[in-house]
Amino acid sequence: MTKQYNKRITGIGSALVDILINETDDFLKLLDKKKGGMTLVEAADIDNILSKTNEEPVVVPGGAACNTIIGVGRLGGTARFIGRRGEDNFGTLFEDALRSARVEPELTLSPSPTGSVISVVTPDAQRSMFTFLGASTELDPARITPDLFTDTAITMIEGYLLFNPELMMASVRAAKEAGSLIALDLASFEVVNACRGILKDVICDYVDILIANEDEAAAYTGFKDEANAIAALSRDVTYAVLKLGKRGSCVSFKGTTTRIDAVSGSPAVDTTGAGDLWAAGFLFGIANGFSIEKSGTLASACGYEVCQVVGAHIPKQGWQRIRSLI
Repeated sequence: MTKQYNKRITGIGSALVDILINETDDFLKLLDKKKGGMTLVEAADIDNILSKTNEEPVVVPGGAACNTIIGVGRLGGTARFIGRRGEDNFGTLFEDALRSARVEPELTLSPSPTGSVISVVTPDAQRSMFTFLGASTELDPARITPDLFTDTAITMIEGYLLFNPELMMASVRAAKEAGSLIALDLASFEVVNACRGILKDVICDYVDILIANEDEAAAYTGFKDEANAIAALSRDVTYAVLKLGKRGSCVSFKGTTTRIDAVSGSPAVDTTGAGDLWAAGFLFGIANGFSIEKSGTLASACGYEVCQVVGAHIPKQGWQRIRSLI
């Protein structure tokens, strides 16, 4: 269990700005995009997609690890984010959002544009992402040293870093050398399928907390049923998490699987950031020595509240409800 005096959660990942648009299933067909998951694109593709919609986009800071770390900061945790942004308006917006959430930014600056993600939200509240990584890809592995993870209980690494194996390996090695637990979110089934060669070794050798939804778990383990999937996920890690959407989640720890109920209430408006904010609640709980049940309950509350708004940022009233559970 994590030492009680060592509660910092450090995230490392892509510094991105989310551009959210509400659209139809036909819009995705026009773009030849399978619903869900993430597709890497170029800057010109972002402009092209936006040219095809009549909807007004919502622009907010994003990136999987960033969403999680902002959630940790909003919960009152000690939080740090490592990344690279452009010297542009999007980059300033991104860094300001970190500071306003009480997150310590460890950001290097680039002349390249800040990365961005178009999230197409369909009427069923599913989001399908098109990602231009921009400056975030230029984070130098040589700069990822153990001192960045000083006094860190848990390091949250987004699965998208697997697309940059040198950066991924520098991150897990530095975090481990600093004495941190490592949490890895598998990010999307596309990431699992594309990075299978490195993924198994990273998980076996470095990861302590593995987080996946049903699609990601099926892609990684080959199992679609809950029992076999969570068993396979837990084989090489201390904590394994299987997120089940409206059916809650399962957490395996030391051979015991705990079922966590989802929060019942209003239908989801947008699922953008649901998994990221779930991770914020869970990791905050683990870093603070909470039980699996309490950490999972906090995680479910975070996941529920973010689904009640467009984008991955929970409003003040939502955070008040969540913090009342602590």
